[in-house]
Formats: sequence, structure tokens, C-alpha cells
Amino acid sequence: MKAINKMKITFPSRSSNESLARSVVAAFVAQLDPAVDELVDIRTAVSEAVTNCIIHAYPDEIGEITITARLYSTGRVVIKISDKGCGIDDVDKAMEPLYTTGGEERSGLGFSVMQSFTDKLRVVSREGKGTVVTLEKYITLKQRQAKQS
Repeated sequence: MKAINKMKITFPSRSSNESLARSVVAAFVAQLDPAVDELVDIRTAVSEAVTNCIIHAYPDEIGEITITARLYSTGRVVIKISDKGCGIDDVDKAMEPLYTTGGEERSGLGFSVMQSFTDKLRVVSREGKGTVVTLEKYITLKQRQAKQS
């Protein structure tokens, strides 16, 4: 199925840009007229993914983070957050709750949070090449709700 709209943004991995990422994606997804809780879920998942890039992908440097998003007529939203940072050597281990490489101040719940706020999460990473986190969320379309009432 072909996307009805798409967007792409690239920005430096500065912590000040995390709120930019959340806001841009939320504004883009708003055209599907999501419920407030659906929009909050997307904002939270994007925030966690971008924070992971800032903290883990580029621990000692500023790199680039790219977000692409696609909207589908079915209400499906696909968001990819990618970096060209250090990569993850063991994705399965990294996705375990409470596992972190970010030191004592990190909780190790980023992927768990992303998983709980989306319908589907996929992580692909290559050491030294970077990581792509794909978030999928299905928005309940208002026209669908009207037909069911």
C-alpha cells in the first residue's frame, strides 16, 4: 500500500532537539486526527528512540539523527528513527528491560517503553554503522468510528 503522505527530517544529536523531534512527528501525524492518547503514545515512543540515539549512538560526539514518517489511509503510521552511530552489538540483549550501556543514571527501559506505546517495534543495527528503530502505530480513524456507531 502506498503512503498518503511522508516526511523526513535530519538534525544533530543534541538533547535540545529531542523536543523538536517529538513535536515535528506529532504535528505530521495530526493530519490523521488521532485521539489525544494516540498522539501521546507516538510522542513518547519517538522521544525514547531519539534519546537512545543521543545517549548511546553518539556517546562522545554529535552526529545526525534522521526521522522519516509515512501515513497510510488505513490509519497506519510508520516512523523510522535512524543514526549512523556506534550501533548495537546485541539487539536482543539491548531490548531486555533494565539493560543499559548508559551508566547508573540510565534505567534501561527505552525499548520497553517504545514497545508498550506502539503496535510494532523493530530494531536493526550494525556495529559501527548505526541503528534504525521502526515504530508502527495504528490510529483509529474518525470515519471508521462514525460507521461503527
